[in-house]
Amino acid sequence: MAKHLPVRTMADVKEPLVLFLIGMRINTFWRVWEWLPSFLAMGPMIVELYKNPELGFLSARTEMAGRTITVIQYWKSFEALEAYAANSERKHRPAWTAFYKRATSGTGAVGIYHETYVIRPGEVESFYADMPANFGLGGAVGSVPVGPRTESARERKG
Repeated sequence: MAKHLPVRTMADVKEPLVLFLIGMRINTFWRVWEWLPSFLAMGPMIVELYKNPELGFLSARTEMAGRTITVIQYWKSFEALEAYAANSERKHRPAWTAFYKRATSGTGAVGIYHETYVIRPGEVESFYADMPANFGLGGAVGSVPVGPRTESARERKG
């Protein structure tokens, strides 16, 4: 577990980037053979992305809440995310194709979703107090100390 920093910081967003949320919801727990492949597919993709920074991936973390698993990802651009998703030589495309084939069975045992947001300098606000340096947006792009001119959320937003 990463050690927390005893300081107040904010993400240092200097260029546009992408926040990508991707996840799954287990609708029928007992149909393990239908949702487990989707669950297991994400780990190798994340490993592949961390090993290949030229793909434009910055960082990720996984959150679990009840039946829903969400992977929060940061990317350099929408184009980089789109190129990775479409590349049949990488792990995502074959996993997506396999999921789609399973999903057409119509049982609805597992749902998937994704949401994509473009983050631009001056249009985002963040704050971290006593958090690890590698957490969230600040972990993806770096962080700077909160100072006298960035005390409020409005000031941090720019």
